[in-house]
Amino acid sequence: MTRVWKWNRPVTVREVLEDLQQERSIAYTTVMTVLDNLHQKGWVRREAEGRAYRYEAVSTRAAYAAALMNDAWSQSDNPAAALVAFFGMMSEEQRQALRDAARIVGIPESPEPEPKPRTHPDTQVENPAANPNENPTDNPTQNPGSAPEAPGR
Repeated sequence: MTRVWKWNRPVTVREVLEDLQQERSIAYTTVMTVLDNLHQKGWVRREAEGRAYRYEAVSTRAAYAAALMNDAWSQSDNPAAALVAFFGMMSEEQRQALRDAARIVGIPESPEPEPKPRTHPDTQVENPAANPNENPTDNPTQNPGSAPEAPGR
């Protein structure tokens, strides 16, 4: 697939063979079998050209990588933990690429945390002024300015 993606155009077995032979010895039939297998798996499409075929990638390398990541992630029994572990393996360059990608798709870089409800420090009652029918001076435990009652009163 690397060779097919590299040219970004339909390629013949002969073109792939000649490119590979610059690095190592490989048989024409091996390249032909690999490209045929890729076609059967749906990774490349082919069109007849004379007695040969021209092979072209069905998707981009980026789309293929994304599909692999999605497949691996979806098979996890704990997707959040898998993401945390994956992010922990990333280099700073990869983290920057992740931030750039998130910005492109419109995900804010760091979401603002939701504000926590305010509580009175002595009573842990949420927002004592929330009930407009209650006068805070009627209940000294909810009045921040009142002194605690003495025992026995």
